[in-house]
Amino acid sequence: MPATLVSGGTGLVGRFVVEALLAAGHAVTLLGRTAPPAGFFPRAIGFVEAALDPGRDRSAAFAGIDFFVHAAFDHLPGRYRGGEGDDPAGFRRRNLDGSLALFDQAKRAGVSRVVFLSSRAVYGRQPPGAVLFEDTPCRPDTLYGTVKHAAEQGLMGLVDAGFCATALRITGVYGAAAANRAHKWQPLFSDFLAGRPVAPRVAGEVHGADVGQAVRHVLAAAPGAVCGELFNVADIVLDRHDLLALVREATGAGGPLPARADPAALNLMDTRKLRALGWRPGGTALLKRTVREMCARR
Repeated sequence: MPATLVSGGTGLVGRFVVEALLAAGHAVTLLGRTAPPAGFFPRAIGFVEAALDPGRDRSAAFAGIDFFVHAAFDHLPGRYRGGEGDDPAGFRRRNLDGSLALFDQAKRAGVSRVVFLSSRAVYGRQPPGAVLFEDTPCRPDTLYGTVKHAAEQGLMGLVDAGFCATALRITGVYGAAAANRAHKWQPLFSDFLAGRPVAPRVAGEVHGADVGQAVRHVLAAAPGAVCGELFNVADIVLDRHDLLALVREATGAGGPLPARADPAALNLMDTRKLRALGWRPGGTALLKRTVREMCARR
């Protein structure tokens, strides 16, 4: 049973990662600012208090740990791009310097594998319609993407025969929220159900459970297949028209559906590298089940 430390494990994405690892038999400990409430996870797990602070040595948290999954990110609530608010220097210090410090401390403590949850934002602006491969040159055009890309590079610079590191470049993540929390589409659903106009939009999405399975597959893979590697994580292309049609089907309510957006300029992410490890996302079937669950909870 591998001992796995997960930072940011109570966030939208981190929660799904923890649940996937627990289901796979990992002994999970959380690294975060606050402990999860009772019953947050299917069974009790360990907890170590920590914030993204490069000035604090967290080496003790890695004692006896085999794997480290870094999902923590410090940002304004609900915002990744633009999540720095009016403190870009502090944002960079916490999320870049703080992450690099954790990677270094994990390596010095003898952790054998690290998985970093990076972002599609590292690619930045690309030619309209171009497909994104893991070797596509990165041109981050936000501080969020710049910080994620720099953290990737710093982590990969630590890889050696005894330290295996992998980064997952993840598109937009959806999924039902934990109890008493809002899912990311809740304001959108509320506007639609109240009859307020909704702007057209189309984007890539992946369920948080599929992100969790991506982490599980990477940690279970042979080192030669994943060490020093980057993997795209994406599933469906979702138009708000189709999403809100599912909401109407589930609730029998809602205003007019927005017009369909033009997907021609989208930069789709190629996921063949990750699929070669056995990863299979849930597609539209999982989307439909999740929307029904979201609507039942409202």
